[in-house]
Amino acid sequence: MSNLSFTPDHAEIERRVEALLFAAAGPLSVEEIARRLPEGADVSGAMTALRDRYAGRGVELEQVADRWRFRTAPDLSFMMTEEREEPRRLSKAALETLAIIAYHQPVTRAEIESVRGVSLSKGTLDLLLEMGFVRLRGRRRTPGRPVTYATADRFLEHFSLANLYDLPGLSEMKAAGLLDLSMPAGFEVPDPTRGGADDEDPIGPEDADGSPEFAQDFVGEEER
Repeated sequence: MSNLSFTPDHAEIERRVEALLFAAAGPLSVEEIARRLPEGADVSGAMTALRDRYAGRGVELEQVADRWRFRTAPDLSFMMTEEREEPRRLSKAALETLAIIAYHQPVTRAEIESVRGVSLSKGTLDLLLEMGFVRLRGRRRTPGRPVTYATADRFLEHFSLANLYDLPGLSEMKAAGLLDLSMPAGFEVPDPTRGGADDEDPIGPEDADGSPEFAQDFVGEEER
């Protein structure tokens, strides 16, 4: 009996990657896929081949938040509206807050209020955290040790962004309704390479629910 092990060819690797992506509950990274394949498998090549093969079909392969997933072709999404649960809508204040966090992260609550020019309702950040669009990132090394906020992978997935480099420009954000206010001078598209690590510390276990800074309040003060 031969002791030679079977080495899958490129077509077989592509087939296995396709199966993994269809079976996955959520998007998968190249590293996560590679762990389920023989060592040395050309995962990137398989992803490229699959993306080309599915281009223009009913389902397409896309990259979001540095992960890969199959999704319904955008021009066919209207067919799925009856089967889907009505999406939760964000208020104008929540959309503005989300945009500010995306473009200025890591950012504190006080900095968000400074950009918006008005105070921020307690429930706005609670809602963005609950929906998974925003995460607690760290604590500034300044008096009061304020919490800083950043976008989470759910934000990239919802807006079909591969990473923060793909954030649209200011004019596109306004056209999409994500910005509906007069932004002050100096408002810029963020540099995703800046991490803010020099002036903040990582969030600790005691900060996991955000309770030190604000309480849960979804029905209280009306957002402005």
